[in-house]
Amino acid sequence: MRSRHYKFSFTLFICLLMMFFSGNGQDSPDEKSVEVALRMIGHQVLLSSKDSTSRVLPIVREGGRYRIQFESEFEFEPTRLVSLIDSIASETNLASSYIVEVEQCETRAVVYSFKMDDLEQSDIIPCKGRMQPKACYTLMFTLLARNEVGSTALPVTAENGAMGYGMLAVFLAMLCGLLLFLWKRRKAAQNDPNLIPLGEYHFDKRNTKLLINQQKIELTSKEADLLLLLYTMVNTTVEREVILNKVWGDQGDYVGRTLDVFISKLRKKLEADSNLKIANIRGVGYKLIMDV
Repeated sequence: MRSRHYKFSFTLFICLLMMFFSGNGQDSPDEKSVEVALRMIGHQVLLSSKDSTSRVLPIVREGGRYRIQFESEFEFEPTRLVSLIDSIASETNLASSYIVEVEQCETRAVVYSFKMDDLEQSDIIPCKGRMQPKACYTLMFTLLARNEVGSTALPVTAENGAMGYGMLAVFLAMLCGLLLFLWKRRKAAQNDPNLIPLGEYHFDKRNTKLLINQQKIELTSKEADLLLLLYTMVNTTVEREVILNKVWGDQGDYVGRTLDVFISKLRKKLEADSNLKIANIRGVGYKLIMDV
């Protein structure tokens, strides 16, 4: 009984521990790290346009995309732009797959775009060598995560990157809740004076039943009285004369023979727990053997 209680408590502890760590997983892109990497890209874009004084404005998140805004106008050459962005994305581990769109500030029209994919890096640079005129631009970044097949890509953000951890945490919370419910029900059963823990069973002495795994096993009044007597003297031999006197009032040889029949019936009803035994102490009486 005690070992099963410890096993249950240990299982509940492990469940809660897993939920704690799953809820605190740090494998998904962190917003601060993403912002730092994107600001580094913005800084290099300005430097490539020979501008070392203008500021990169705050990064704005729009759904699953990030907008890099600049204080001043700049010009860019596609090959150089793609190279410096990919270099920083690789160095900062920002992403191996992403889409970049260069938009005009006022009209939001896309004047240039490219997709970087870790499996498709040949001829990815459109408009090579064509200098784009100096103007007010913003860079729109969409970070991608490749699926199992590898044929399509999905936007990835800090939220949906952590979604798997959130779902795992919810599942573990439900599992822990179920275990906690079962533990409380077991505890309540142990606190009920009419429910006696008997190995894998619970002995309902008021309703003369044995309970195990949602099953109810009916006992006669004499069977219940006999079992209760053996339980009160658990792991101790109870003499036949004591049993006959307590349960039947010592009604002669006929009852003496009946005792053996009742013992046999109780053994049958307790056979689901192999650690629970009623031993025949030859010439003396019977003993209920169980872990306590």
